[in-house]
Amino acid sequence: MLDHMESLFQRIGPLGFGGASIGNLYRSVSEEQAEAVLLAAVDSGIRYIDTAPFYGFGLSEKRIGRVLADCGAASRLVLSSKVGRRLSAAPGVDLTAIRSGFVSPEPYEAVFDYSYDAVMRSWEESRQRLHCKRIDILFAHDLGKRTHGDEHVKHFRTFIEGGYRALRNLRDSGEISAIGLGVNEVEICIEALQHIELDVILLASRYTLLEQTPIDLLFPMCAEKGVRIIAGGPYSSGVLATGAKSDARYDYGVVPENVSEKVRRIERICNAYEIPLPMAALRFPLGHPQVTTVLPGLEKKDQVRAALEAMSTPIPSALWDELKHAGLLHPGAPTDF
Repeated sequence: MLDHMESLFQRIGPLGFGGASIGNLYRSVSEEQAEAVLLAAVDSGIRYIDTAPFYGFGLSEKRIGRVLADCGAASRLVLSSKVGRRLSAAPGVDLTAIRSGFVSPEPYEAVFDYSYDAVMRSWEESRQRLHCKRIDILFAHDLGKRTHGDEHVKHFRTFIEGGYRALRNLRDSGEISAIGLGVNEVEICIEALQHIELDVILLASRYTLLEQTPIDLLFPMCAEKGVRIIAGGPYSSGVLATGAKSDARYDYGVVPENVSEKVRRIERICNAYEIPLPMAALRFPLGHPQVTTVLPGLEKKDQVRAALEAMSTPIPSALWDELKHAGLLHPGAPTDF
């Protein structure tokens, strides 16, 4: 199993393509733009694409499926999707409104369901939308108190007793290669690892230039159990890409003033070393040995080019040292690239 996992993550590489943006996260992305950015990513050598039924209520998966079928690249790529939110028909829904962060023409709503049957059905429906025989990695999507509040215990029990068994069966039968969690909180990762075995965690927005809380407990636990980390949301929903602008987003919402001030302080130090803030933000998570891949959301071709440039540009170690000296990074954050 270990050799198999090593091979899988070598194929994935350090930079992936996050598919939420082309599911029309916050704003509409045209079919032409979605196709162009996907082709730019594939042509540039990016070998890993992540998506989910929730992203645009099937829109992201459909777009990825159409483009990969047309260009014949699916067999060269590692694909991941998610389970735990089944799509239910919603014929009366307002398709012009923002729904759960997405502006989508797809007449569905997402319903949480972590049961065995729902996970198996979601996997099959994702394969159909993606026009592919194989999805390499399946993540259980958005478990945890952050999402479910008082319903967390119920959903977690359903997953442990049903959905997790489905994931294990799919992996053990060879239908998929790896299983994990796709979440935005550290606590559910720690809780889950006390009950079940996982191959990988896609952790969004929790290991960034703004936050390094996983260092203290989660990452050591993952190292002990052989669990890889894919660092999603390296721009913290955008503020680390745009800087502390009035329309910036942080953690899927408005940027608090204390976060804006921290971003400004980080950016001043980056500028002193002539390193753009988004470049430092994209590279930082990869300094930790537990992090195998960084997964930004990309919606334009120039963002693909900028991400590739960030991956190949040397960043002075003095920049990270100064951030630590200023109290802007966890003192134990590895920065040896």
